[in-house]
Amino acid sequence: MKTLARRLSSLHSDHKRIAQGAMRVAFFLLLGKAAGAFKEMAVAYRYGISDAVDAYQFTMTMANWLPVTIVGALSVVLIPVLVRTRREARAGRARFLGELQGWIIAAGTLLAVATYVAWPWVLDFAGQGLTPEARRMSRELTFAFAPAALLTLMTGISAARLRAHERHINTLLDSVPAVVILIWVLLAATVDNIGPLLWGTLVGYLIQSVWLLWLAAKADGMWGRPRLSLASTHWPELVKAAGIMLVGQVAMSFVGPIDQYTAANLGSNANATLGYASRLLSLILGVGAASVGRAALPVLADIHSRGDRERARATALKWSVLMLAAGAAVTLAGWVLAPWGVELLFERGAFTAQNTQAVAQVLRWGLLQLPFYFGVLILVQLLASQNRYRIMAAIAVANFAVKAVLNPVLAPQMGPAGIMLATSVMYALSYACYVVVALRPPAAPAASNPL
Repeated sequence: MKTLARRLSSLHSDHKRIAQGAMRVAFFLLLGKAAGAFKEMAVAYRYGISDAVDAYQFTMTMANWLPVTIVGALSVVLIPVLVRTRREARAGRARFLGELQGWIIAAGTLLAVATYVAWPWVLDFAGQGLTPEARRMSRELTFAFAPAALLTLMTGISAARLRAHERHINTLLDSVPAVVILIWVLLAATVDNIGPLLWGTLVGYLIQSVWLLWLAAKADGMWGRPRLSLASTHWPELVKAAGIMLVGQVAMSFVGPIDQYTAANLGSNANATLGYASRLLSLILGVGAASVGRAALPVLADIHSRGDRERARATALKWSVLMLAAGAAVTLAGWVLAPWGVELLFERGAFTAQNTQAVAQVLRWGLLQLPFYFGVLILVQLLASQNRYRIMAAIAVANFAVKAVLNPVLAPQMGPAGIMLATSVMYALSYACYVVVALRPPAAPAASNPL
């Protein structure tokens, strides 16, 4: 123990910052994912595998994909910019934050209206395999998920502001919608309709958005009054980087809708089966990998801004290998414990033992992605801190191509499990690409003009 304590105390401060941040994120994620798990247990208990769950899973995935994609792209390019603004004068920071807030509110409002108006066409194109009742419920759910598009964008910007200060409370508040849905579903007198899921979703997103905005304002020491202008000097760099990153994010964002489309055409309730397995898998992915990934970006960006590119690269590579090994261990344990885990979380009420076996089988194939997902997240943060967005976008497009080819090949043969296996192969190839790129550091000229 003394030897271990000495080794830990001798770690470089940058490793300690990542480790301490990861532990905080993991703790918040654990609490948040526990809330999510209880929500899934409540939904499984009240709804089972049914048209309502099919509609909710389909609507949540399809309606969220674009706002979540935009937030993902902006977060990656925005956090390094926000880290640098901490050294600027207050007036310049206030101008940038105000303009950022103004454009996000405008874009979110347009996206919310477009989601509601376009939903009948979304159902006609991607929801053909849903039952008429599930399609009706999906249309009703847009009353929650259309405004949630605006709230998601606002939440994402507030979370990026907090992460730039290495504050990770936003990770805990990710669970607010799940907690509100849990309460609404449990308190509902009946679940004959989609009402509890609809109102729980809308109120949960609203509370999360307002709460995070208040915390971000406290962290920055200012609210950032919304304004529709582009006077800040950070916009040329940010817009160019976000445009490149958005190409990759859009490509990767189609993975969720492709899965939903594929599952919807496999037969009744395939969406629900895939959804239960995916949400259980997300508990493991979130606590295990996202904790390090979220903690690493502001630290690596800070190291890179100090000019020590080699230390940033070495730090990221060490953490990536560590996460790869951890992912392999979790995969082995998860494969054995999958039926027990599904039974513990879901098998009650309308969720039967037969449902447990179906979900556990799908979950096992999804677990194969863990080592590569764990390992690649830290390398994503490294390339983001180096502003190597073109390479990241190219890898993302390649990932989408792999997924688009494998889904129609594997799903007809294996059912929802084939969809999970396709995702695992995609992440394995992604990890290989990122390792090759990370082992080749950017040249000095590229660092000064990365885009």
